[in-house]
Amino acid sequence: MNQEDLIARLKKYEWNDIEFKKAQRGVPNDAYESVSAFANTAGGYLVFGVEDNKGSFKIVGVIEVDKVQNDFLSCLRSVGKFNRPIPVQESTLEHEGRTLLVFYVPEVRRMDKPIYLNGDVTESYIRRGGGDERCTGDEIKRFLRDAGSITYDSEVLSDIDPEDFFDPSSVAWYRRVLQDKQGKRHAELNDVEFLYEWGFVVESDKELRPTRAAVLLFGKTRLLRHLLPRGIVDYQRIDARFEDWSPEHRWSDRVIVEDNIIQAWQVLVEKYFRLADRPFSVDVVTLRRHDDPPDYISFREAAINLLIHQDFGDQTRKPVIKIFSDRTVFWNPGDAFATMDQLLDPIEKEVRNPAIVAAFRRIGLSDQAGTGVRSIFGNWQQLGFVPPSIVNDKGEKTFEITLLKEILLTEEQRLFQAQLGVRLSEQEAAVFAYACRAGAVSVTDAKAVIGRGSGEAERILDHLVTQILLAVVEPRMSWELAPHLQERFAHGDQVPPMARDLVTDQPESEAVSLVTPKLTKFTEQQRKILALCEVPRTQADLMKTLGVSHRTFFRRTHLEPLIKANLVQMTHPEEPNHPNQKYVITEAGLGLISSWRANAEGRGNS
Repeated sequence: MNQEDLIARLKKYEWNDIEFKKAQRGVPNDAYESVSAFANTAGGYLVFGVEDNKGSFKIVGVIEVDKVQNDFLSCLRSVGKFNRPIPVQESTLEHEGRTLLVFYVPEVRRMDKPIYLNGDVTESYIRRGGGDERCTGDEIKRFLRDAGSITYDSEVLSDIDPEDFFDPSSVAWYRRVLQDKQGKRHAELNDVEFLYEWGFVVESDKELRPTRAAVLLFGKTRLLRHLLPRGIVDYQRIDARFEDWSPEHRWSDRVIVEDNIIQAWQVLVEKYFRLADRPFSVDVVTLRRHDDPPDYISFREAAINLLIHQDFGDQTRKPVIKIFSDRTVFWNPGDAFATMDQLLDPIEKEVRNPAIVAAFRRIGLSDQAGTGVRSIFGNWQQLGFVPPSIVNDKGEKTFEITLLKEILLTEEQRLFQAQLGVRLSEQEAAVFAYACRAGAVSVTDAKAVIGRGSGEAERILDHLVTQILLAVVEPRMSWELAPHLQERFAHGDQVPPMARDLVTDQPESEAVSLVTPKLTKFTEQQRKILALCEVPRTQADLMKTLGVSHRTFFRRTHLEPLIKANLVQMTHPEEPNHPNQKYVITEAGLGLISSWRANAEGRGNS
């Protein structure tokens, strides 16, 4: 943290990753609560030398710098105040002759949580909003469960008969899918032998006993209700937009699945295909027809992520899938151990239920290790939608992913970018569109938009800065819309007034308009003109192809709005009346018709 960052944060009221303390001559006791909260949640900064007066911050400086720093660090680095030594990064800042002490407390590893005070585990804290809260009993149990050296799903259930715990139809389904993937492997074994061969049943005290994973995956319903009294998933279909719905309104379809994971997956698949559109696409290389709905990959990976990564030891909170008309929300008890950046990278990640995860990957129902969330983002990007939203709450220990069915590069956004006169690639245009929508963008956001690594994301963001479309907020970390563009978004619009008010409706009659209409939406003729102008065309060629006879009306109503919107350009712009004048599409226009064609392919019907 530098001085500019600090001053910027002092102007804000509340931050979940920074805490200010006066601490002029000594360390206040509540500073240690903040250390516990940051270490147990997602990390954060403690800044000594700032007075908090009911949300108004004033820099007062630390007076006894050496004493305060040494006292604080000695408590953090020795076991006594805390149950474990706390690694911190310390630095000092000078502001108008006053010294501030800045300490960054990182999130500790899951096996080291919870961090607590005075040898009392009930003095564990988490960060919520801009404050520190003492953990409840359930929250402490979640930390301890995740910290165990033996994962919850691998525990052996010694009081359950291996011959009677499983649902035969669930095991038969799994064996059938596995054989489709791996041939007739283990086909000669009976069910118990099969489960033993794959580690679902293990030997314990010279007896065969099932693991918790085996019961969760294949268990009979009556046994599962005893082991997990809250249900595997709560599926809800709500025939309304998210903004128009409130909890008081009933859902259109709901089922709480209390059966095993395999049966829960079968229920979700059946529900999904009842709702899904079934357009087909054709592989241009193999000419093989694909009948899966376009968003199947995203739904599959998000639903399986919910089923296999949830905290099954949490007896009070059940996973929920809410399907609205404009989005689908997957909410899970149990946070991801990885960071957002790590979730987007194709690397192996630590998981909560490795035995259950392995069972699904073995039959090809979850993407390769470490690529599930990446596949969701990739599929959503191909569909042209706004990137999925992920909230990985380390304090509440919950995970939520939202698939918003909203086009990122809308016609309005493409028109806006065309009028700015900048030359952007498709990926650059998408990142800028995201910034217009959100007001700011990080490297992680850009990675989510383009589906590439940090290096490519930073290159695109730097290019948008050179185009004076974005401005740097924090180097290599965050960017925002350039000041001259922020004014156009003053009312919270996702497309600024410049783009929104570009156009009046086209006149319906062939009467000659004295004013060239502005472009807000496209006539069918304009769409055809854009396609025709992929090669240079004269006005006469365009009129003949489109069957139009009124030259002045055609030019004012259809052609000139496209030129002014920077979607079509003249081959001789310096001489509008040049005898060889032709019209050709611009790069912005090419991007627009490319998106139309991609959307048309996605909507193709069988």
